[in-house]
Amino acid sequence: MKHSKLKYYVLYWIVLTCVQVNAQESIKLSHMPFIQGLTEQSVSIIWTSNKPATGWVELAPDDSSHFYHKERPKFFASAYGFKKVGTLHQVTLSHLKPGTRYRYRVYSQEVLKHEGVNVQYGKVVASDVYKKAPLAFRTLGNASSTHFTVVNDIHGRNEVLDKLLDLGDMKTSDFVIFNGDMVDNLLSEEQMYTGFMDLAIQKFASEKPMFYARGNHETRGPFAIEYPRYFPTPTGKLYYQFRHGHTGVIVLDCGEDKPDTDIEYSGIVEMDNYRTEQAEWLKQAVQDPSFRDAKYKIVICHMPPFGGWHGEQDILEKFVPILNDAGTQIMLSGHLHRHIIKPTSAMVKFPIIVNSNNNVLRVDLTDTEGTFKILDQQGKLVDQVNLKPLN
Repeated sequence: MKHSKLKYYVLYWIVLTCVQVNAQESIKLSHMPFIQGLTEQSVSIIWTSNKPATGWVELAPDDSSHFYHKERPKFFASAYGFKKVGTLHQVTLSHLKPGTRYRYRVYSQEVLKHEGVNVQYGKVVASDVYKKAPLAFRTLGNASSTHFTVVNDIHGRNEVLDKLLDLGDMKTSDFVIFNGDMVDNLLSEEQMYTGFMDLAIQKFASEKPMFYARGNHETRGPFAIEYPRYFPTPTGKLYYQFRHGHTGVIVLDCGEDKPDTDIEYSGIVEMDNYRTEQAEWLKQAVQDPSFRDAKYKIVICHMPPFGGWHGEQDILEKFVPILNDAGTQIMLSGHLHRHIIKPTSAMVKFPIIVNSNNNVLRVDLTDTEGTFKILDQQGKLVDQVNLKPLN
């Protein structure tokens, strides 16, 4: 009996000590910021803190002044007239100048208590601008050329992602495209970050934009419903478009590959209607001048419109006729875990590059020619597609 009581008290004090240690832990930026939804005039900056807090961004021009030269304007994570309190922070900056470089710093201030109309605040943490240069980004704009890197089907293999990003050359890439299935399932915030986003932030994503095409594996797992909160887009949907220089890009959300009623989905998906909704948007998107008048018309879609599975067939029937009529030049896909270049056909009037899960796709588009180079993990050229600009 005494032994049982002793065990109880020991357990009690261990739990109490853990609670106190956690309560005394200082606020910190648990995951550094990354760039999303970049356009010619706007951008969203995402980061997390380990404790509930308000968040804001200070913005500075890319001039010769030190970031501490003067007080910088503050832009808060807010909605409906309130500063948001939480651990996930998103600040959307608008009215920016096209093709312009900006410096920025992110802040979070802990909110200790909110009772009635009184709010008690704690400490403030921020990204470093004292010992290192401030983080920076450049808006999309009237560039004479476009350069980007595409990876897909990483499935949490950070060592492969690390190698492929190096081969894609982050220094000369204007942006990076994650073309789906970066993890097997989305289980939690921490699993998403450790699965690929922490590495992406370390390599490029705090300063270079990453455009994400959701794959069928990002629709799986209890955290899948939270995906849009971390990867916002200019349309507020998971399908969207953007323009950089002479290049117009449409990013599609492929949905799942099997029928909605398949046992694997446990009755939680409704992808057929979702793709129908997306097709209605696509009819308007291809008529937007950013795509209609582009010299290069590129479509990103994780699942290709061939293979015979239900999702692939739905993409073929709902998306491809619209893309054919719009003069789409090429589609970049993944999903199949092998390298395929599908030539044009009577049904699909543009070539499709299916990038394997072990290769990187490097795209360089100039006024005279577009090159799509597929490289393996040793940097060897696997294949190449060349395009001529329109107009």
